[in-house]
This record gives sequence, structure tokens and C-alpha cells, in this order.
Amino acid sequence: MTENTIQREAWDSSRKALFINLDRSIYGSFAEIGGGQEVARCFFQSGGASGTVARTVSAYDMAFSDYLYGKSSSGRYVSEDRLMQMLNKEYRSLVSLLEEARGKETRFFAFANTVATLNYRKDNEAHGWLGVRFQLTPQSKPNEVVLHVRLLENDNLLQQQTLGVLGVNLIYACYYNYQYPNSFLQSLLDDLSRDRVEIDMIRMKGPELNYVDNRLLAVQLVKNGMTTVTMFDRHGDVQQPADMLYKKNVMLLRGSFRPITYVGFDMLKAGFALFKKEVGYDKNAGNTEVLCEMTLNNLMDQDDFDERDFLDRVDILSGMGQNVMISNFREFYRLAEWFQRFRLNNIRMVIGALTFKNVINKAYYKDLRGGIMEAFGKLFMENLKLYLYPGREQHGDVIINSKNIEVDKEIRHLYHHLAENEYVIDIPDYREDVLPYYSHIVLQKIKNKDPEWEHMVPKYVSAFIKSKKLFGYSGNGGRATKA
Repeated sequence: MTENTIQREAWDSSRKALFINLDRSIYGSFAEIGGGQEVARCFFQSGGASGTVARTVSAYDMAFSDYLYGKSSSGRYVSEDRLMQMLNKEYRSLVSLLEEARGKETRFFAFANTVATLNYRKDNEAHGWLGVRFQLTPQSKPNEVVLHVRLLENDNLLQQQTLGVLGVNLIYACYYNYQYPNSFLQSLLDDLSRDRVEIDMIRMKGPELNYVDNRLLAVQLVKNGMTTVTMFDRHGDVQQPADMLYKKNVMLLRGSFRPITYVGFDMLKAGFALFKKEVGYDKNAGNTEVLCEMTLNNLMDQDDFDERDFLDRVDILSGMGQNVMISNFREFYRLAEWFQRFRLNNIRMVIGALTFKNVINKAYYKDLRGGIMEAFGKLFMENLKLYLYPGREQHGDVIINSKNIEVDKEIRHLYHHLAENEYVIDIPDYREDVLPYYSHIVLQKIKNKDPEWEHMVPKYVSAFIKSKKLFGYSGNGGRATKA
């Protein structure tokens, strides 16, 4: 039976808490900061909590928090760094005190969260980190699950209640859904609706969880509608978006990257050269991120998610030192709206001229009451500009740029305003010889066993494709001739 065929019964948090309380082998501690002791409260209210709760602690005062867990290296109390300090302290204390007395029969766990709920002015970002370190068998090495959430309700009390339900769901999933990662994810929102909470990062590790690929888990968050964006750093590790982006300069390139060709590589290289000149760049300051972004529809094949194909693309981009972002935003203006959350210093989107023809086509904005005017108002915010990489039709001779691109007469004056005020900027230094090297052409040549594809992608990419036999490559039976 596969995970997709499993019929999972969704229990409410009270029933889950009681089920855990009645399992005498599960025993642990709760450390909660910032959102009340809502998770522990759920276990107490369900009855039989003495079978589960070893201790609860809530070190609200910063001095007490530092006394118990040490100073946070990040300087923030609502952070992954602080969460890990809490889990380390709580789990070590639990095992050292109780291992001798009951370790042979007990599966210990430590639950922790550090959360900022809505303040009385309602002007802060309500979010938090939750984690569980837990044994699945007595006296075994622990596993660990860590996640980051955004609390979306406009009421502090409701956010606390949501936090309590989510915490119970997390602990229950660690013990009863760990074999099935996607069921694990979906169970976190049992008894909750998606307009109450967003889970934008999750990471699993441990002896019984080593089979989990956290990159696939992160993409399932987007696919399940539990978040809109997930990110991986240049090492392929899952990251929380705010930690990567807050108050940074960001350059983004959207594509399918199936595979990345010399065109995509040149868009990154030439775009970043312009980016450094325009906004300034200090490699030692760590204030700049470059993102290769794929929309979820680029990862779907007839509504199915091809996991292997996705990992291949991420591996290639990570091997080239690129960060990867996955979103469910089809429209560029929705992507721009999402970025506003992080108070970016500057954001530049690199876009090909042929794709830009669709962006300025009013037919794509019929679902907006304000049409293309509304879309442009959301897209061209004060600190966002588009870098236009020139394009050429497959069988054409004319190189398309911001000066000669075809614009509908109804928005021509608006477009000229954007171009003249440098919201749309041509990338000056580009490789004209690679303009025909589009991903879909390379993909077709690979499938047709046409060796010319090797000259249309960087050497690292062609070697990777051949060694892993990606994208239908099975060997071409001969050498590629020089282009």
C-alpha cells in the first residue's frame, strides 16, 4: 500500500492528546515561550496527563530564558537557534534525570516552541518555531522535527488556541505518522483551517527519519496549500524564507531549468553584473541573495509531481552554487506582493523578453477588477525593477528588447513611463550567440539523441545529465560536433 492510498482518519486535538496520555511509554517535557502554555494545557485538559507530562516550563522573562538556555547566538528569542537551545536543554535534562528509573520502558520526548503572537497594537509579524526531539523506541537515539509557522488570525487568543492544536498534532504525528511524510504534513492541520496558520518550513532528521528528503517535504508544503513558497540554500538545505531574505538585496530568475542552458546561465551572469553596478554589492556583507525560482506548475506533469525530476533540477542548480525557490505564483505581480513581507532593500527580477511579452499582455489579467493597471501597480513597487534579457524568436532575426517590444496601444503610454523611469531595464552585456538555446529545444534534442544539445548547456550541466542519465538521456552513440 502506498502513502497516497492510505485512508487517514483526522482526529481532533483533544482525542489525540488523550490517546498519547494513555500510552504509558510516551513521556516528556514541554517548554513554551511567547504564546502561553497552550500545548501542555491541551494535554492537561484531555485527562490522564500524569502519564505524559514530566514537566512544563515557560521562561517568558529574557533573563530567565538566558539563565535556562544560554544567550541566543542570533540575538533573537523567536528563532530556530533559540528553539534548538531549548530542545537541547530539555531533552538532556529529561534523559539524565529519568533514564535510570524508567528508560527501559519509556520513549522520551522534549517539545519546545518559541513564538511571537499578535501584540496589543496588532502591528507585528505573528510567527514561531516548534520542535520535537523524540525516541521511537526506549533507549534509542532521538529523532527530531522542526517547523516554522506564521499565525494568520487577527486575534491573540485565537492564535494561542491554534498554537495548542498545532503542537498536539505535531507530537501525535511524530509517534503515529512518521512512516508517511505527506500524511505527517497533512495531519498537522487536523482540526485547523489553512486560513489560521501557514507552515512555511519543516525539517526532519534522525535514525528512523533518514529516509525523508526534506526538499521533497518542503515542496509538499506548497503542493498541499500549507504555504506559498519554500526555499533551499546553495547547499540544498531547506531554509525559512524570512531568515534568508529579511532586509536583503534579492535578484530572482524564474524558469523551468529543465535543464538550465547557456541562456539561463547568461541571464544569471549578465543580470548579476548589472545588479552589482546598480544596487552595489559587498560580498563580505552577506546582504545579497540570488534565487532561481520555479513555479509549482513547472514541476507538475499532468497534475502529478515528478519527485525525481524535481530533485535533479535542484541538484544541478545547487551544484552551480544557486539558491532555489519554489512557489505557487503563476503571475509575477503575486510574486512581487509576497516579497513585500520581508522589507527587501532592492529586488530585481530577471525576465526574458519573450516571457515579458506575456507580462504586458492585458489578456492575462481578466480576473483582476483593475486589469493590467492593477497588476502593474502591484508588480512595480518602489524597490522592484525588471531586468529585461533580450530574446529572439526561434526562427527570427530581430533581437527583442525594451525599445522594440510590441506593446498594445492601450497601455503604450504606461509602458513608456515604466521604461523611462527605469522600472524596466535592458541587460546590456549578453551573449547573442546563445539566444536560441532554450530549455525546450535542448530537451527535445536530448530525447532525439541529437548530440548538439551538449553545446547548448554549460559543461557541468551536460556532464551531470550524462552521468545521471537525466531528462531522457540514454547515450547518443557518438560524439557531438562543434557548434
